[in-house]
Parts: sequence; structure tokens; C-alpha cells
Amino acid sequence: MYLSQARATDPSRDTAAKPPTASATRGGTARSRVPATVLALGLVSLVTDASAEMVTAILPLYLMYGLGIGYLQLGALDSLHTGATALFRIGGGYAADRFGHSKAVATGGYALSALTKLAFPAVGSAPAVGALVTADRIGKGIRTAPRDALITSAVPEADLGRAFGIHRAMDTCGALLGPLIAFAVLLAVPGGYDTAFLVSFCLAAAGVVVIVAFVRRDPHPTPHQRALGLRDRLTALRTPAIRRCTLAAALLGLLTVGDMSFYIGLQHRLAVPAEALPLLPIGTALVFMAAAVPVGVLADRIGRWPLFLCGHLSALAAYLFLWLAPFTGWPATALTLLLYGLFYAATDGVLMAHIAPLLPRTARTTGLAVVQTAQSLARAGGALAFGAVAAFGGPATAFAVFGCGCAAAIAVARLIHRPGKDI
Repeated sequence: MYLSQARATDPSRDTAAKPPTASATRGGTARSRVPATVLALGLVSLVTDASAEMVTAILPLYLMYGLGIGYLQLGALDSLHTGATALFRIGGGYAADRFGHSKAVATGGYALSALTKLAFPAVGSAPAVGALVTADRIGKGIRTAPRDALITSAVPEADLGRAFGIHRAMDTCGALLGPLIAFAVLLAVPGGYDTAFLVSFCLAAAGVVVIVAFVRRDPHPTPHQRALGLRDRLTALRTPAIRRCTLAAALLGLLTVGDMSFYIGLQHRLAVPAEALPLLPIGTALVFMAAAVPVGVLADRIGRWPLFLCGHLSALAAYLFLWLAPFTGWPATALTLLLYGLFYAATDGVLMAHIAPLLPRTARTTGLAVVQTAQSLARAGGALAFGAVAAFGGPATAFAVFGCGCAAAIAVARLIHRPGKDI
């Protein structure tokens, strides 16, 4: 039996995970299929991320070398970019749980992000660009937990790591394609930034069409589920396992370097030409895309939480390498991007696959949003802290501090949350 009798009769627990059918046990044919919902949501994320990355690929280069801002200001902007989603995640998660319309809430978030692309040609200052990026991140915050809840409800519990790996691989494919599409547009239309923004909007709008047309609506909630308020749903999340997992994820997030600061620090420490800076995220995306599915399958087999911690060991290795910089140039850059891509592959979807089965069905989307919010706020604080340390001590010192801190955080996180022992 996959589910105990007590769990099977508890309406607050997830009932989506079911024993494999006979066809699934004969050669594994059923398990090899990917649910249509996962593929559709993966396609939505692919085109949406391509749209977003068309706009953001050159921001670090523009901000650092065009506007001449320093590490402290870059860290603040990196913090804003990371944390702008936080305040809206719980609201989006609660709305999805309260009204039973995860698809509708996710669609609203994707639509908001799409509309921001139309406004970029009308602005021309850093604060205005920051406001539009914030609006785009708000859309991301609203849609993320409902989207992950839709994936969870469409897949048996045993295959969640694989399903999230497939979704994250498609999402990262979009992150890889976005800068290349932007480059192709500007190559075909020199100086045609308005054209690039229009193409970006069309891609984002296509994502909205796909989720509306091809993603199934979630089941209607029972009257009992609809009657629960936010306080009731948050109370349902107050189990030791969920609390400790959230605390551990937040602690690790606090010792995570923001992406913009990471790439700028890499460029400085490894003597990479400044004009090659926009190519660095592409290297990370290639590794992430290639590793997401096999890492997700491995997580299903050996345990998602241990693999999540191993992902942070990969980030730790990248930080220590950038601190010591034993050699520089493109070989060192390739090694660092490999480590950084593996970090994302082993942490992004793996954490959601780990926490989703622990959450009661009545508060699943809210619970996913709580974990994501805690992690986002912590990473926003980490990005700001890294910028401050780098501003006063240089990037080498900052990577040394975060490397040591990350090592300690991994050890503490392993002690805080032990799956199967949290009672």
C-alpha cells in the first residue's frame, strides 16, 4: 500500500498520489509518460522566460558600466529583483486555495508580466525601468505557487522530482533562448529596442494563450475548503516538518549570492572581458537545462532533501573557487558556471517536490507560497548583504564570507530538518 489507511481517510492530505496501475508496473510504460499539464505549463514557462530574459539579459552590463553604479547599488537592485515577488506570493497562493482556481490565479500573474513588456518603450530612466521590472516580478510572485500546485496535483507523489525537473528544464530553455532572440532581433534591426520589446510581449502573450487553452482547471474545492480563512490555512501549516523545512530553506537563501552580483563578481575575479558578461547566464542556463531532468529523477530515488543540500554544496564550491581564483580565463569560467548551473538544477524544483507532499491539500498552494516567500526574502537579504560586503571589502572578500557562511548554513540546515524524523 502506498498510503496508510489513516492518511487515505484524511481529507486534508493530498489524495493525488495513487498506487501504480498494472500497466505502470509492466516495463514502466505509464511512468515514462509526462502529463499534458506538466508539458503545457513547461511551454508556458519557456515562452514567458524567453520574454523576460530578452529584457533583463543586458541589465547588469547596462547598470554597472552604462550608469556606473557600484556594488552596493547593484546589490540593492539585485535584492529588489529577488524580493519583489515575496509580498505577493502568499496572496496568490491563498487566493488559489480559497477559491479553488489555481489556473485562473496563475493566468493573471502571467498576463501582468506580459503587459509590462508593452510599457518598456515608453520609459527611459533607471527608476522607471526598476518599476517595470518590479511589476514583472509581482506577476511572477502571483503565479509561481499556483503553477507549482497545478504540477503537484497532476503527478503521482513518487514522480514529483522528475515532473518538476522537466518543467524547470523547459523554463530554463526559455532563459537560454531569450538573450539569443534579443541578439538576433537587434542584429536584424540595429538599435531596434522597441522591436525587441514588441517581440518580448508577443512571446509573453503566447504563454497566456497556452495556459488558457491547454492547462486543465483544478477541481472545485469542497465547501469546507472554501470556508477556511488565511489564518486557518496558515495554522494547518504549523507542523514541525513544514516549519523546519521553511526555516532551513530560508537560512540557506540568506547565504546565497544574487545572480547579478555573482556574474559581475565572476567577471572581475576570473578576468572575463566585460563585453562577454551577457553570455554568462547562458552558460548557467545550459547546465541547468541539461541537468534538471536527471537530477529530478535522482532526487525521486535517493531523497529530495539530501539532493537539495548537495545543490548548495555546488554553490559553496563556486563561491570558494571565486574567492581563491586558482586560475582564471575561460576554463575557470566554464567550471564556475558548471557548478552554478548544478546548484540551480538541484535546488529550484527539488525543494518544491520535497515540500509539496508534506502540505495538507486544503492549504497546499498557500504552503508552497509560504516556503517560496521565506526563501525569496532571505535571498533578497543575502543579495543586499553580498553587495555591501563587496562594496567595502571587494568581491574576493565577499565570496570568502559567503563561502564560509554557506558551509555553516548547510550544516545547520541538515540538523534543523531531517525528513522522516520531524514529528
